[in-house]
Amino acid sequence: MDVKNKVIIITGASQGIGLETATLLSKSGAKVVLAARSTALIENLAKELKDSLAITTDMIKPEDIKNLVQKTLDKYGRIDILINNAGKGMHGFTVETINIEEYKKIIELNVLGVIRVMQEVIPIMRRQGGGMIINISSALSKMFIPNLSAYSSTKYMLNSISLTAREELKKDNIIVSVVLPGMTATNFHKNAVWGSVKWGANREMPKVDPASKVAEKIAEVIRTEEAEARV
Repeated sequence: MDVKNKVIIITGASQGIGLETATLLSKSGAKVVLAARSTALIENLAKELKDSLAITTDMIKPEDIKNLVQKTLDKYGRIDILINNAGKGMHGFTVETINIEEYKKIIELNVLGVIRVMQEVIPIMRRQGGGMIINISSALSKMFIPNLSAYSSTKYMLNSISLTAREELKKDNIIVSVVLPGMTATNFHKNAVWGSVKWGANREMPKVDPASKVAEKIAEVIRTEEAEARV
């Protein structure tokens, strides 16, 4: 799919992967809708990006998701691409010590928030004759690393949801893809929920990619429409 003049919603757009993706796609001619809780950050970004729109959105609040979709339609009249990037980490817990209440919150954002916004945009894309949804997962969803199961399991769920939806929506010309970044230079780990168990000890730490590299992979997936892509 060519992004020129396409209306693209990007969640978690205030920093990191979301910010870099919004900037890259805007420069390629897309109309980007910036969704995040940080109002000041996305409003400042919207001033820099041509024909963009900032909408304050908390992805665990169904009413915010509905507002995001409606305001996008009010402004542009359509939604061509949805990029579900908002998410939060949960690290340093063994399966035995996972804090269930915190885990529920992570599932609410990383999984249920994604499902809710997909459910809002799918009927719109179907009426338009097609569209694309890209869900940002994690390379950890393909690994089984001690003390990281809480976070990686949410992304494992997201992979299944995404690739199943891809099969379900083929008939509607709606493409669903999943992108799996590795360790990325963002504030993601700083903002994660942390347990008391150390992780990474006695393991070779992976290389850290810049967020711009992930943005480039997302743009590539939009062009190629491939089902699943590792960064």
